[in-house]
Amino acid sequence: MASRKSPSRKSPARPAKRAGGKAPVARKASPKRGAARATTSALTLPTLHESTTSSGLKVIAAERGPLPMVSVRLVIRAGSATDPDGKHGLADFTARLLRRGTRRLNAQAIDEAVEFVGASLGVGVSEDTLSVALTTPSEHFAQMLDILGQLVREPTFPQSEVDDARERELAQFANDLDDPSIIADRAMVRALWGNHPYGHDVGGSSKTVKTFTRDDVVRFHQERMGPKVSMLIVVGAVDPQRVAAAAEDAFADWTGGPDAPVAIPAPERIAQGGRVIIVDKPDQTQSQVRLGGPGMRMGHEDYFPATAMNIALGGGFTSRLMNEIRVNRGLTYGVSSWFDSMNAAGVFALSTFTKTESTREIIDVALAEIGGVREKGLKPRELADAQAYLAGLYPLRTETNESIAGSIAEARLHGLGDDWVERFRDRLRAVTPKQVVAAAKKYCFAQAPAVVVLGKADVVKKQLKGLGPITVVPASEYE
Repeated sequence: MASRKSPSRKSPARPAKRAGGKAPVARKASPKRGAARATTSALTLPTLHESTTSSGLKVIAAERGPLPMVSVRLVIRAGSATDPDGKHGLADFTARLLRRGTRRLNAQAIDEAVEFVGASLGVGVSEDTLSVALTTPSEHFAQMLDILGQLVREPTFPQSEVDDARERELAQFANDLDDPSIIADRAMVRALWGNHPYGHDVGGSSKTVKTFTRDDVVRFHQERMGPKVSMLIVVGAVDPQRVAAAAEDAFADWTGGPDAPVAIPAPERIAQGGRVIIVDKPDQTQSQVRLGGPGMRMGHEDYFPATAMNIALGGGFTSRLMNEIRVNRGLTYGVSSWFDSMNAAGVFALSTFTKTESTREIIDVALAEIGGVREKGLKPRELADAQAYLAGLYPLRTETNESIAGSIAEARLHGLGDDWVERFRDRLRAVTPKQVVAAAKKYCFAQAPAVVVLGKADVVKKQLKGLGPITVVPASEYE
């Protein structure tokens, strides 16, 4: 649940050259597609065609019409978990600068090229990946892919752009101090992960961003970003052979980066489990409350029972937490729980807010509801409703080219299997009450969670006695 996961940003593009590389190999997205059709209303992905450029970039193409549009996603295993020590936020900072100029195009030329053909281009960073997303009319696919290739192969990182980006980021951090939810999220990330590579905000902090230089950005690009730790996914109205040729043109001479992804270890425990962090913000009339404990890595065998359990507990508007805390007691307008799963590990967390005077009450009620599920699991009707709800929403993952590209990327990055989407609803519906009980006992705070409260420290500290050792820190610590 790292805060400020880098949002997608619009940007631009241009023409292609060369050809070569390995021819694409057609591959079915799922070896058990027939079985999926028999038990669901046929969630299917297009056939996947795979190739590799001469530089070592893996390419996956899925032809899909009828709209003459193409969605492209370049995913690089260079997320915030690969930030160098003392340079937290550098992956995000570098990503934002990619479109600020290449050896052939300056930032304005990139913008104009993309806008001229009606395309869009953006970047995003999470803990595990740095990605560049492109949507373009099919007729301009090769031209736009060439620009995407330029952004990652030959960015120039002009000094003036680095300076401007640094100032914008520092101004944003200062503004964020006025948003108690953002500050509470940052405090929770540190409480959960500590010194682990996942244990800092994706955007870093004002302390680290102040130190960023152009040399830092150039070094990160050269050392972390390269074809052998990347994957190009193309979905839309374009022939797979054309995709393979255009990818070779755009990425054939891409060099740099590691030969294999940086290994991110699984943490041994929650850093501040059983402890209370009070983030002091004396001007607040409400408390932001966060609770968190161990979760699971993406693709773990507990994923489906835990996901179904959480929908009923705190993942929907009719969940137990919402009913008890908002409807029955009127302690808040909103409360939710969720699993945040990354490639190496994950967490289970709860987020809510309430007036200062009811801070302890809302924590006690939340812990009681979570404890009830941990001890007794769900009622059969609750499980059935959760399964139906999530199964009904899931087809949205195959509605657009963009969502299909995202699903393919997720499955490949986390080793979920190419039948992940097609069998998702079958696997969800196969969850039993016994499996839910087992998942709840494991993840519903079997050990005392980390507790983060942002608010008036002198008032809430007295309320929080008995929840664990208390540490008070100023809100400015999370700027």
